[in-house]
Amino acid sequence: MAKPEAVFLYVGTYSNEAQAQGDYQVVKDLHSAGAVGTYDAAVVTKDARGKIHVNKDEMATRHGAWGGAAAGAAVGILFPPAVIGTALAGAAIGGVSGHLWRGMSRADVKEFGETIDAGQAALVVVGESKLKQALDKAALRAERHVARELDVSPKEIDAAVREAAGDVR
Repeated sequence: MAKPEAVFLYVGTYSNEAQAQGDYQVVKDLHSAGAVGTYDAAVVTKDARGKIHVNKDEMATRHGAWGGAAAGAAVGILFPPAVIGTALAGAAIGGVSGHLWRGMSRADVKEFGETIDAGQAALVVVGESKLKQALDKAALRAERHVARELDVSPKEIDAAVREAAGDVR
């Protein structure tokens, strides 16, 4: 059973970006219906050369204070070649990634990072622990997935994002 104050990380892999985008829409719909609390998500693709590309719908990911930083931080940890561009996102991602990193074992990082092969797409979702139950019920269509409750609280993520936003302004 999920702790009431925990962060949940989900990475599902798909044979193409369109399938990942479909499940991304499911997550957004779950949020609109009130089934999930604060979350952040991104679709990640890995091209034939192994380069990571991140596709985020920024308006859809501005839930709570996380403002797009949580999924970006997870992508940066799991797929190190990934670089997120803006200064605010960069500062927030740096602060959030430290918290997420402490909440994962090296084995978790390795397992998550190995879920996506060249030519595939992935859906990365980071959210409050109630997200886990909603995703389980939603029956996402990932070919395979890895999901973990991380040993970090949503309040720590909120604080890291707020601190980074204050540093940049």
